[in-house]
Amino acid sequence: MSFQAYIDNIRAKTGKGPEDFKRLAEEKGFLKNGNPVPTVKANEITNWLKEEFGLGHGHAMAIWALFKGNTE
Repeated sequence: MSFQAYIDNIRAKTGKGPEDFKRLAEEKGFLKNGNPVPTVKANEITNWLKEEFGLGHGHAMAIWALFKGNTE
């Protein structure tokens, strides 16, 4: 599955796109100025995405990759 397909599926499931998740992650303290806070671990973010939005592990990792700037 392509990265874009993951993002499209996440939007279909949650109604939220990349900018929405970035804003929400900023509010939670996971991102600062659009970048991951160094002390925040990937599993903290993926657990939040799984619990709050019902994402599977692969989809949560796609959002984490988006936060890190890896979109390929």
